[in-house]
Amino acid sequence: MVTSIDETDRKLLSLLQKNARTTISEMAEYTSISTASVQRRLKSLRDSGVIRKDVAVLDQQKVGLGITAVVSVELERDRLDQIDAFKRKARNDPQVLNFYCIAGDADFVMIVVAKDIAGYEAFTHRFFFSDQNVRKFRTSIVVSTEKATLELPL
Repeated sequence: MVTSIDETDRKLLSLLQKNARTTISEMAEYTSISTASVQRRLKSLRDSGVIRKDVAVLDQQKVGLGITAVVSVELERDRLDQIDAFKRKARNDPQVLNFYCIAGDADFVMIVVAKDIAGYEAFTHRFFFSDQNVRKFRTSIVVSTEKATLELPL
């Protein structure tokens, strides 16, 4: 279902993207609408799926995940059920933060985190080498993060 959002919704969404703990009264003051209107709009945005979830953004290093890898993956294209199985595996693995089906040189690109290089190596053995449907994968290790956000430009 496509939801039409207006300028007030955009303001509310921008505030929430910057700080999900912004109070209803602060949002009402910023948008010049009543607190009841803010609550109705937020409920509508959640019910329609525009707001998918409220999360805490953690510091990856401080929780012990020192490695970020950008991995491109090529699969054998023999059977659709094997491709679907790989997709399910990636969606369900907690080390896979982002998983994209792409057009280009590879079939998929994923962002993977690990405690350290040994942890990433263990991931590759478990996730890629043990899967006969993986033709090849290429890894780039992130040296520094210059920008990482889920905040959409509204």
